[in-house]
Amino acid sequence: MVAARITVNGKETPLSPAAPHSTVLDVLRERGLTGTKEGCAEGECGACSVLVARPGVNKPTDWVAVNACLVPAAALDGQEVITAEGLASVDSPGTPPTLHPVQEEMAVRGGSQCGYCTPGFVCSMAAEYYRPDRCAHTHPAGGSDAEHGPNGFDLHALSGNLCRCTGYRPIRDAAYAVGTPTDEDPLARRREQSPPAPVATEYTRDGRTFLRRNTLAETLEVLRERPDAVLVAGSTDWGVEVNIRARRADCVVALDRLPELRELRVASDHIEIGAALTLTEIERRLDGAVPLLADLFPQFASRLIRNGATLGGNLGTGSPIGDSPPVLLALEASVVLADADGEREVPLAEYFTGYRQSVRRPGELIRSVRVPLPLSPVAAFHKIAKRRFDDISSVAVAFALGIEDGIVRKARIGLGGVAATPIRAIATEAALEGRPWTAETVEAAVPVLRSEGTPMSDHRASAAYRSAMLGQSLRKLYTRTTEAVSS
Repeated sequence: MVAARITVNGKETPLSPAAPHSTVLDVLRERGLTGTKEGCAEGECGACSVLVARPGVNKPTDWVAVNACLVPAAALDGQEVITAEGLASVDSPGTPPTLHPVQEEMAVRGGSQCGYCTPGFVCSMAAEYYRPDRCAHTHPAGGSDAEHGPNGFDLHALSGNLCRCTGYRPIRDAAYAVGTPTDEDPLARRREQSPPAPVATEYTRDGRTFLRRNTLAETLEVLRERPDAVLVAGSTDWGVEVNIRARRADCVVALDRLPELRELRVASDHIEIGAALTLTEIERRLDGAVPLLADLFPQFASRLIRNGATLGGNLGTGSPIGDSPPVLLALEASVVLADADGEREVPLAEYFTGYRQSVRRPGELIRSVRVPLPLSPVAAFHKIAKRRFDDISSVAVAFALGIEDGIVRKARIGLGGVAATPIRAIATEAALEGRPWTAETVEAAVPVLRSEGTPMSDHRASAAYRSAMLGQSLRKLYTRTTEAVSS
């Protein structure tokens, strides 16, 4: 097997002597690329962001910004990475580099304060600069809204980047001033070619191994032999365990590039979403076809995290405060579990068995998530957190209601943050179904919803607050649906 290596700013660099748990950030800084910084080591500040060449949605390749502090370097074996240093171009030997258009705008508009966060902002901004459909979203006559510039720049592209000097206004000005990539731009031209194909990786040092196989069947055979292996896709959860809690695994198996886990199919009676598709890929491929998921995505962490996070990973961790389980519960989704002996489909409502526990057996992985069709027409996702974006939920509530002739014919409600597992609000669903969608029905159901689960008090919220927010969430849904009808 060929030695593991990454192409960084156009030059191949061997992974050795890095350890299998070493992050992309570690490897870059060890090689002198110190523009990539460690700020939080949790994927919350974006000081470490870099660009990675990934399969595109509208072009063969997309330049995707990811948190280098979370991704194992071995996961990018054979892949292409661009750092802030690689964005500038050198016209001839011995001459100063020419700033990239994003770097130029950051400089002239005062977007760089102390400079610590600047390279990360630049990389996230560059990913949005090269987004193929960005210019299709430009506003006529130079107009803009609160979160989009006149150049089509989506400010959410920077939601995972933190400026400790509070220089957000000039950074936004720089983002809204960047133009369109020219035909001579090498990174723009690179989008027209396919990204590097995934390579089989077996990187071992000091008794620990990072593995990637080419097919699902080969991967399942590995899991049969190593059921204790840690499974990673975007590593947005495992990376935190490695950095903050110093966890190490004897064997890590990568799932993120397995083609069988990266399919998205729309059938007559369901939508099947591959467990290794990133949330950004799902969002752009579905393009609003599942409104409840479209409601979820902007509230799920940050764009940097969504560029790596997967539904399979969010469900696989079994966290009671994950944002996708309440939505998928409301959608009546099921998970397809696979091992070396075959597959089985499990309703998500029966998947969780306890705190971070599930029916998934050793040697088994999540292959896909199935969402049945048709969808309930009234849907909403309410996330209650201390920050509007890029935060962990105190409470998450997902609604999917079928209302005909003013009567609630069907109600599905998923809850997160109020029990040891994500749960369905079964009693509240029963309190709504068959009754008129009126203020009286809602007020009668509010105390039922407030009593669902076993909320606890912690540093994010008290149990009383969590219960109160459940009731308020139902009132909010009713108000918005009636306002929509009246308007």
